[in-house]
Amino acid sequence: MRRDGRLRLGVLASHGGSNLQALIDAAKDPAYPAQVVVVISNNSGSGAMQRAAREGIAGVHLSSVTHPDPQALDRAIADTLQAHGVELVILAGYMRKIGPLTLRGYRHRILNIHPALLPDFGGEGCWGRHVHEAVLAAGAQESGPTVFLVIEAYDTGPILAQARVPVLPGDDADTLAARVLKQEHKLYPEVVRRIAAGEMDLDKVAGAG
Repeated sequence: MRRDGRLRLGVLASHGGSNLQALIDAAKDPAYPAQVVVVISNNSGSGAMQRAAREGIAGVHLSSVTHPDPQALDRAIADTLQAHGVELVILAGYMRKIGPLTLRGYRHRILNIHPALLPDFGGEGCWGRHVHEAVLAAGAQESGPTVFLVIEAYDTGPILAQARVPVLPGDDADTLAARVLKQEHKLYPEVVRRIAAGEMDLDKVAGAG
């Protein structure tokens, strides 16, 4: 299902989609070995959907509005990814838990990025501004994004890569978030590049036989 030898990416996003844009921009380099082929959002008016439309990428709204039954929604997501020949699933600010059918269908092939250094400052409810507030409240000296493989439990899958940024005197959640996000936009495309180029074996990282 590949075109031009590039790894086919399916991105799930709920809000602005800045990490989606980082991947789209990376793929504008002909030498980049991956491309976004579909964007799925649970928010029909999300920035991610708007970015997909601007870039000529298929955008699909799938949510409890389109599929009130969680199992049907899970099936629709998995079917959409498969219909577009997706080989690697990228979560980019996706605020819904991935269903079991999609998890099985893309075992060791779903990535997420967290705006703090896991395993600290992770888990259910630890997202967005809450993460940075927790980092500051703990008096941590550094933070930074973590890219990891998605498994059933929140933020507990094998870590693929991290980038570290200092927590500076006078930081608040907004200034820290901005510094971390800048690194997210570098780290996520680089991890995807390494996977697509065969420099990172996800089955090996996950301990698969």
